[in-house]
Amino acid sequence: QVQLVESGGGLVQAGGSLRLSCAASGRTFSSYAMGWFRQAPGKEREFVAAISWSGGTAYYAESVKGRFTISRDNAKNTVYLQMNSLKPEDTAVYYCAADPRGPRMGSRPPPDDYWGQGTQVTVSS
Repeated sequence: QVQLVESGGGLVQAGGSLRLSCAASGRTFSSYAMGWFRQAPGKEREFVAAISWSGGTAYYAESVKGRFTISRDNAKNTVYLQMNSLKPEDTAVYYCAADPRGPRMGSRPPPDDYWGQGTQVTVSS
């Protein structure tokens, strides 16, 4: 199992950028695909992006393609989400997740025990 702690959230104006980080504990980080999800008030949690074990393959929700970039540093046990050209509709709590089964998290969310606590991102208009 892996423990996940997100950071980097905050308040930013529309058009601005933020970089989220997710630090993982344990020595098996590189054996997990990693992903980001978000949940806005009154809405269901939705997939944002995921990356394979090696970092060679990434998947994105259509709503963030071209604006967000997911990356990972296995030496630092950390996954990142670079968010550019932010919009008010990106406002949400962002969650980091790990999945030993692979990065296709859009259709198959990670197991319940593999989630961080979340970090708030607020984009003002």
